[in-house]
Amino acid sequence: MHKIFLILGTVLGGLAVALGAFGAHGLKKLVAPETIATYQTGVHYQMYHALALIFLGILTERTANSFLNYSGLMFLGGVVFFSGSLYLIVSMQAMNKAIPTYIGIITPVGGLLFIIGWILLLLGIIRK
Repeated sequence: MHKIFLILGTVLGGLAVALGAFGAHGLKKLVAPETIATYQTGVHYQMYHALALIFLGILTERTANSFLNYSGLMFLGGVVFFSGSLYLIVSMQAMNKAIPTYIGIITPVGGLLFIIGWILLLLGIIRK
């Protein structure tokens, strides 16, 4: 799993930089400043967890255990649900589309996955 985490971490990190640049420059023309702040929150959390995945990749190369593997999966799911839902909300606002209520429910699910991922990382380190 360590190589997968390293690859996913670097890909998500690079995407976070590209998405952040788009948010800082291209998105200004399309949405209100408070909407850009929502978008940037998604970018920040994506970058934090991309770095966490890289850290996990290095850690699992040295010592693999199921807690660490599940931690990485939770981080990945968190990026998809948390950051992805924020990107989707902002995109829909930019297109003047109605935002379905279920999208707002997805964001905290992603946040919960992040929290579970950090707890699993802690347990994986303790288990080592």
